[in-house]
Amino acid sequence: MSKNYSLSDIAKALGGRIVGDEATSISRVSSLLNAQSGDICFINDAKYQKSLVSSLASAVVLREKDSALTTLPRIIVENPYAYFAKLSAFLNPPAIHQLGVASSAVVDSTASIPASCSIAPLAVIGANVVLGEHVIIGSGCVIENDVSIADNTCLEPHVTIKHHCNIGRNCHIFSGAIIGSDGFGYAEEAGKWLKIPQVGRVFIHDNVDIGANTTVDRGALDDTIIEEGVKLDNLIQIGHNCVIGAHTVIAGCTGIAGSAKIGKHCKIGGAAMILGHLEIADHVTISPGSMITRSLSVSDTYTALMPFQTHKAWLNTAAKIRHLDELSDKIKQLEKEVALLKSNK
Repeated sequence: MSKNYSLSDIAKALGGRIVGDEATSISRVSSLLNAQSGDICFINDAKYQKSLVSSLASAVVLREKDSALTTLPRIIVENPYAYFAKLSAFLNPPAIHQLGVASSAVVDSTASIPASCSIAPLAVIGANVVLGEHVIIGSGCVIENDVSIADNTCLEPHVTIKHHCNIGRNCHIFSGAIIGSDGFGYAEEAGKWLKIPQVGRVFIHDNVDIGANTTVDRGALDDTIIEEGVKLDNLIQIGHNCVIGAHTVIAGCTGIAGSAKIGKHCKIGGAAMILGHLEIADHVTISPGSMITRSLSVSDTYTALMPFQTHKAWLNTAAKIRHLDELSDKIKQLEKEVALLKSNK
């Protein structure tokens, strides 16, 4: 059951200035469209005024400049979006996990597990694993030998951490993620492929989130490194020896090939592809679906897309693209002829 809080309770916990009835009772966060009594919503832009006017919410979070858009009780803050994230966490605290090791878990005798940890049923923990305080290991997780997981990190059910990987503090790894699987390394000999042993590790620093079914490959020789505060969405592939800079966010279905180095505070849209051995500068934004084929040394927004068209129009465009070299040669010839005419004149 949801617990009710007054706007005064919320402001005391999270900050913000209240306009209207401080005793307004709130139990849930909601969208403007689906809000009911007891719900609180937020807006970041005045363009949502129409939805705000018709909303049945009990209160709203918004900026000072938008305060006059509604007569609802409201909390005034500088960044409604960030405030709403904190408010949602405040109203929806994480589940309380039972401390200790479940009877059906399999734990090697050499593993170090503090009493403050929670090890769920059917988890498997290998030799020489070291867990910090308050670590949560979900049902069906597999942690292979010589893994270190620091304080307050949570592994959702069915996460696999391969051998010799290192996970920092306050990380959250969602179901199905695999950390430290072999990178894609093969050498060709006489028409056959020889597997190259992947002997590096994965180092995940503090405060990293890794989404469901995302994979982070171990290094071939050097380590794969995910720096502090990185947020990875679901279904992302991070190749061997990659470095993902601190506080970078990467949306789902993105693929980053081996030995790419991504800078700090980058934003990478969904389904983007980044080729191997490239370097991306700090504070770069890459649009969804972009294919990055060269290093980016300047902080900017990069897009490598062709706007979608009807299939018939695309066939026409593709036909023209195939003749670009020919058209380019014709233009160069015309430029020479024009220059010759000018010189004769």
